[in-house]
Amino acid sequence: MYRIGEFSKLGKVTVKTLRYYDEVGLLTPAQTDEWTGYRYYETAQLSRLQEILALRQMGFSIPEISEITGGRGEEEILEKRKAELEEERHALEDRLRRLHHYISQKQEGIHMAYQIVVKDIPACTVFSYRTVIPAYSDLMSLMPEVGAKVAAANPQVKCTEPEYCFIAYHDGEYREKDIDIEICQAVTSPGTDADGVVFKQMPAVKVASTLHKGAYESIGAAYAAVFQWLDANGYKPAGEPRESYIDGIWNKEDASDWLTEIQIPVTVA
Repeated sequence: MYRIGEFSKLGKVTVKTLRYYDEVGLLTPAQTDEWTGYRYYETAQLSRLQEILALRQMGFSIPEISEITGGRGEEEILEKRKAELEEERHALEDRLRRLHHYISQKQEGIHMAYQIVVKDIPACTVFSYRTVIPAYSDLMSLMPEVGAKVAAANPQVKCTEPEYCFIAYHDGEYREKDIDIEICQAVTSPGTDADGVVFKQMPAVKVASTLHKGAYESIGAAYAAVFQWLDANGYKPAGEPRESYIDGIWNKEDASDWLTEIQIPVTVA
């Protein structure tokens, strides 16, 4: 039999830890002196302590260890932790790939005009207008027209704050003319469909995002940067590209001040 101090040295844990394990019923001393309160442990209890420590190093909580060592829901708890660790591993691998890409670009002396981040766009209600436009330049005149249609038919409908207005491209490839687009504006509540405008729910989506500052004629460089980044970081496109308009002709006189966010829905390759 070993007193608690001796047992703590054998098990390489503190006396405080052993007392705590006793309090929660995880590792009860083999014997406790009723007069002095001294705790005594047996050599055989070292294996139990080792199991507890091993499970702690796997990231299990004390209540979970109590369940596992008590034979209650053991398989479910272990599988849950396994899934959590797999998710953490994937997240770390993702960060490592991004870091390698960033370092390689820096070492090659490449000025990264476009920084790419992956983020989650929450589900939202939008009014939507889908059409084919002759050229990209027609967007700037079409968007106010669509907004006016919605306001006339649904004066009670309000845009979200901050606003989220975007164009989704449905062609699946770059086109010089006759471009299939969908204008979407996030709103706080649905309204009445009218004159080609429909209200619908957009699901949540994970996107690779970058910001393009300047006129739309040079926005192709932003798309090229995003797709190069996807290839280098283990992602692949999973939906129609979106352009979210933050600043534009409606609030900035100089085209060099326009700000557009490119959003490419993605999934892990």
